[in-house]
Amino acid sequence: MYYFLVRLFFVVIVLLLPLSASAVESFRVPILLYHRLGAKVVDGMTMTTPVFEAQMKYLHDNGYKVIPLRQLVDYYRGTAPAPGPKSVVIVEDDAHKSVYSDMLPIIKRYRYPVTIFSYPSAISNAKYAMTWSQMRELTKTGLFNIQSHTYWHPNFKKERRKLSQAALDTFVTTQLKKSKARLEAELGTKVDMLAWPFGIYDDYLIRKATEAGYVATFTIERRHATASDSVLKLPRYLLVNADSGKAFVRLLEGNAVKRNVVF
Repeated sequence: MYYFLVRLFFVVIVLLLPLSASAVESFRVPILLYHRLGAKVVDGMTMTTPVFEAQMKYLHDNGYKVIPLRQLVDYYRGTAPAPGPKSVVIVEDDAHKSVYSDMLPIIKRYRYPVTIFSYPSAISNAKYAMTWSQMRELTKTGLFNIQSHTYWHPNFKKERRKLSQAALDTFVTTQLKKSKARLEAELGTKVDMLAWPFGIYDDYLIRKATEAGYVATFTIERRHATASDSVLKLPRYLLVNADSGKAFVRLLEGNAVKRNVVF
């Protein structure tokens, strides 16, 4: 009887292992990162509005489900089920004014949820950025959620080279906490997700982010988010104008063309 039970135990384990591996492999969600839209490509971070519109139409026509970034984060935190097949997330960095002028009408047409990662120092200050009034209008649509991109988008690698450890600690903490506090005060929403400027992060920065109250942080890597990823290091595809047509289809399928990130 003993040997029978032992053999049964190992048979059950062997049968379950492939199922677990299969479940992990089936969970693949692309997080699509945009920056600026416009009538023409003026720099490496601009996508023409027609290309963006064609991408949104492709998602709609081919059975993709655009889910809120929060839903994906909640899965990693154990408070929501795994996203379904063909799930996609849309995010934007920098709160560029073209989000209001070009992206908003398209997003409203398809009713897609979008997360914007904003650095508050630019809002209502920089000519390229939205105003606080526009940000509030986006929030009121129920389609846009605003999260943090630090306070003024610093390059943490450069700051580390010129600051003492104590000064760096203060600088990083200020960038993370001040952004969170300003966004929450201006928009009246919860801010606990962070996109790293230039995709720069390390264990030290992640620790500082968790200390500042962030539950999820985001990098820039051209691959899908999977069940094996950490909620503090979630990858995002930085999309450029060349990611159109067949290149966009390949990206969604997990076979994206490799591109160098140029900021």
